[in-house]
Amino acid sequence: MNNVDYLIVGSGLAGILFAEVLTRQHKTFLIIDDASQQSSVVAGGLYNPVILKRFTGVWKAKEQLDIAMPIYERLENSLGIKLDHKISVKRLFNSIQEQNNWFLAADKPNLSKFLSHKIITNDNSSIKADFGFGTVLRTGRIDTSLLVQAYKEELDKKGLLFDESFNYNLLDHHQDHLNYNKIKTKHVVFAEGFGLKNNPYFNHLPLNGTKGELITIFAPDLKIDYVLKSSVFLIPIGNDYYLVGATYEWEDKTNAITQKAKSELISKLTKFIKCDFDIVNQVAGIRPTVKDRRPLVGRHKIYDNMYVLNGLGTRGVMIAPYVAQQLFDFIEHKLPLNLEINSNRFE
Repeated sequence: MNNVDYLIVGSGLAGILFAEVLTRQHKTFLIIDDASQQSSVVAGGLYNPVILKRFTGVWKAKEQLDIAMPIYERLENSLGIKLDHKISVKRLFNSIQEQNNWFLAADKPNLSKFLSHKIITNDNSSIKADFGFGTVLRTGRIDTSLLVQAYKEELDKKGLLFDESFNYNLLDHHQDHLNYNKIKTKHVVFAEGFGLKNNPYFNHLPLNGTKGELITIFAPDLKIDYVLKSSVFLIPIGNDYYLVGATYEWEDKTNAITQKAKSELISKLTKFIKCDFDIVNQVAGIRPTVKDRRPLVGRHKIYDNMYVLNGLGTRGVMIAPYVAQQLFDFIEHKLPLNLEINSNRFE
């Protein structure tokens, strides 16, 4: 019988960041995951404190970044890999009106630290940008695919990862612990992403799930060293390769790539770049999104030692460290959860 403080179901960003909190707090844990959820692996991994469609601030952006950046640095050091790629994000302006809206946003107290007042003139013949760009500050990209791969390899070496599907019927409830197969644990945390829809304890929560697809292109003439945001994001990943994405699909809940998404991304991309490119890859995943765009964090309404950590949506690299810490403090220190993320708002 394995006796641990926590059993975590799911090893995407939510599960990994919660496991990292437990490691720092010297708590024991095991993780069960069957790799059925792909959103953390296929994500672009950007951290960006501004919603660039309307020039508004991301919810608790500064607080999230202040918590997240030291954690990713520690993960780089402990895993011996490069995860955090500091890179600026430039928003392509389509009109004078968008420039004016940018300046208005940059003067707001909550955005002034994130938006540069300088308009960048376009000098790249491969990009269509007659009105230039605005630069977002404190941005970058976390290599989420590498993080998940490396972290799971480390867990496997230590015997902390069970590569299997979770069988809810094997969960045996007791007043002060739970048994699962040959595991005895004080707490179970479900961090299953869109797989929550199959969880009989938490599938009443309104996790919608939004399919996103990205393509990777090879564009040797493009030569940009920043993330470019227009109707889609264009993210350099080295050696003239770029990620392009992402799409939003609300009906299809599979991880299968589609020609429809590929055509949509190409159509949007060719509206603002003029050079030739080759498509070398396409991926898809289901983002765990919630109707009010806030995570799902909290305790089961009946079983006090079962918890949910989910609903990270499209900004998982920023919000995962924040909600992981919130849940740990809620369980171990009896601190109240932020009301906007508490899953009981839907009970």
